[in-house]
Amino acid sequence: MTEDMVQTGTRAIVVDDVFPHRPEKIWATLTHPDLMARWLKMTPIGFEPIVGNCFTYQTTAAGAWDGTIRCEVIEVVPFERLAYRWKGGHEGNAGYGSLLDTVVTLTLEPTESGTRLRVVHSGFELPRNETAFRNMSGGWTGVVARIRRITDEEI
Repeated sequence: MTEDMVQTGTRAIVVDDVFPHRPEKIWATLTHPDLMARWLKMTPIGFEPIVGNCFTYQTTAAGAWDGTIRCEVIEVVPFERLAYRWKGGHEGNAGYGSLLDTVVTLTLEPTESGTRLRVVHSGFELPRNETAFRNMSGGWTGVVARIRRITDEEI
């Protein structure tokens, strides 16, 4: 593969699904730290759904990166939208653990049959974040399925 064959620019992961629940029920699943830990399979440390709140997740370290994902809540519209910065990695790493500076946005929209949940994880810089983009693309699909299961259980 030559360099001119490598796709460059920024990319976003988008996953959406319609849940048979009111936005308030899904919002609780999205914003309660114990439930977040279950659907993301990482415990948020210090999370509160308040603009400016900083919190972290811990994942597997790699190279010069300690595995800490640093987040900051940038938007909260209760029962409608939650967005936060998602930063991790290290500039000295290639592949897994490369420098990552992205945004996760979770949007709820009422529908006739319930609520549409749309997850957008944006800002992946290619080719630098190719590994993260590829891994998280499938990962967010699983996350949305777990959000559904957890919301079903919590009703």
